[in-house]
Amino acid sequence: MTPKNTTVKNTSPLDGKRLLLIIGGGIAAYKCLDLIRRLREKGMTVRVILTRSGAEFVTPLSISGLSGEKVYTDLFSLTDEVEMGHIRLSREADLILVAPATANMMAKMAAGIADNLATTALLATDKPVMIAPSMNSQMWEHAATRRNLAQLKEDGVHIIPPGSGELACGEEGMGRLAEVDDMIKAIEFFFEPSGALTGKHILITAGPTYEAIDPVRYMANRSSGKQGYAIARALAALGAKVTLVSGPTNLAAPAGLQMIPVESAAEMLAACQNALPADVAICVAAVADWRVSNCAGQKIKKQDGSLPTLQLTENPDILKILSTDKVNRPELVIGFAAETENIAANAQAKLNRKGCDWIMANDVSTTNGPSVMGGDYNKVILFTGQDKDREDWAPGHKDEIAKNLARKIAGFYT
Repeated sequence: MTPKNTTVKNTSPLDGKRLLLIIGGGIAAYKCLDLIRRLREKGMTVRVILTRSGAEFVTPLSISGLSGEKVYTDLFSLTDEVEMGHIRLSREADLILVAPATANMMAKMAAGIADNLATTALLATDKPVMIAPSMNSQMWEHAATRRNLAQLKEDGVHIIPPGSGELACGEEGMGRLAEVDDMIKAIEFFFEPSGALTGKHILITAGPTYEAIDPVRYMANRSSGKQGYAIARALAALGAKVTLVSGPTNLAAPAGLQMIPVESAAEMLAACQNALPADVAICVAAVADWRVSNCAGQKIKKQDGSLPTLQLTENPDILKILSTDKVNRPELVIGFAAETENIAANAQAKLNRKGCDWIMANDVSTTNGPSVMGGDYNKVILFTGQDKDREDWAPGHKDEIAKNLARKIAGFYT
């Protein structure tokens, strides 16, 4: 479906914005030099605090040359305090970014320690803070780091997730500093007009469905709901009115939106239909294809090793029902295709069969690294029409996939 009055905007959301970049210690600090250059090309002013450990990898001279600004390094510099002062430095920015954010830096931030210029500025600021963690994979997975990360999220710190691959120490795993493109996208998303989707009602389904066998047992699948919840948060951040219809998950309800908990596919369909009309519908939920038609009213008991006979019947096809609704069809209907083989072909066939406008395909096979279902990372192909209208997105954290989709939907209405 092609939007009317399509226009192209050339102005970067970063134009005229001010960033305070805190460069932590780690070999990945070299990426910050390119980041500074790229951000300045987009019209952003970048001031830098270079930590003592960060100065082991990049120099104040190179940073100053790229930023066109003085580089700040010492909390007890009389000249710096007279000219700027760490309080003003921390508050004369629209956003503070810590990159690379080491395990040590994250621990200090979580504990509120202020023992150098960087941590003092972070504690003194009244502006939003974003971090791009970078460390050895074992450090990233350590219970202490996970606790610190959870605390920082609770404190409202924005996270640019690390990538996976070969680390400077020679090991493989999660912990690589995000690529410059990914950091720029995260910063741009932060500065996207908060009202880009204001006035739009978006319906999202997420999580699995539980189909009862008896009062104790049920059939389900491995969906965690993480991708659907991330999409709901990203759309709400752009001002959309979001209705999230969720099957059972272990996730906290996202703030700032309406969530309707359900269990079965029939309950999910009813909740979706009751939520209409909507401008956009996104069917992320892994709805069970079948349910037990002879669901027992009492717990089925074992009987001398004999097996119960379960009669299955098809569940309602929520995506197809929403796509073909002649009265309340949303203007844009997006489906998800979780596939284990022939990913693109199966997704394209599903797009044509269901009658939706876009479909996002992802590989949930066990050969695709850590399982997508239940994991934090995803790799998708977005189909927006015929086979030639496809976008192969780079692998990324589900939060980043969600933000990219939110931008795409906002672009549909631009």
